[in-house]
Amino acid sequence: MKKETRTVAYDDELRMEAYRFEGIVQPFPSHFHEHYVIGFVEDGERVLSCRDGEYAIEEGSIVLFNPGDSHACVQSGEGTFDYRGFNISKEIMLDLAEEVTGERELPGFSKNVIYDEEAACHLRPLHEMVMKGTGEFKKEETLLFLLSHLIQNYGQPSRRCIPECRQEIEKACEYMAGHFTERIYLDQICRHAGLSKSTLLRAFTKEKGVTPYRYFETIRINEAKKLLSEGVPPVEAAIRTGFSDQSHFTNYFNQFIGIAPGTYREIFSEKGRDGGRHGE
Repeated sequence: MKKETRTVAYDDELRMEAYRFEGIVQPFPSHFHEHYVIGFVEDGERVLSCRDGEYAIEEGSIVLFNPGDSHACVQSGEGTFDYRGFNISKEIMLDLAEEVTGERELPGFSKNVIYDEEAACHLRPLHEMVMKGTGEFKKEETLLFLLSHLIQNYGQPSRRCIPECRQEIEKACEYMAGHFTERIYLDQICRHAGLSKSTLLRAFTKEKGVTPYRYFETIRINEAKKLLSEGVPPVEAAIRTGFSDQSHFTNYFNQFIGIAPGTYREIFSEKGRDGGRHGE
């Protein structure tokens, strides 16, 4: 079986993360991100579930996730999985969208999986430049060409991509976001939202694509990423985001992000910016 390698880098000029996974067999459970994801499958086959759809992704597939898109994927077939991807924050995407459209409005991708040779011709060399720390202004130029193509062909204002949430569900989300450092109970969420347990679980899962607990843990992981990017040690990040212990935190972080918390933290150090970190 192909040796597993995970490489991640942060580009200071473009202000975004790049991932390179090779030989992966790890499944990723249902979760979401606060950022945009643009990824390219180089080898292997997986079954991807995103929003209300299920897709067979393979070599040549491009995946597009909006912030909040719930998704999961598992291996299909006997081979391993090779993947390149970018994570782009909403703040940076807002700047980029204004550059390519002239309007300061977040885009929303209408499709989660596409096959597009022109997009792939921009995506792969851009990823190579970011991972190697090269490219000069060609790097930014390639990124703008890529996003211009994606927004023109698959974009729409993000508010059209996000289903309207009932007020009670939003109250539940607000409560979890405000108490992610604490040990909270379903009773508390239900009282705040004004729903019974059974109604909350059914309505929340249908609306958000994940259970309330998975939503809660994702909030914690996203907050932990922010702390790690600021140089906070993994042990402290675990404590400050409400995880019961370091092992619990590390397991969840690996599940959702695909790399260890310490490895993620290193890409924001001066040494990490020289080309990312490799792990097995």
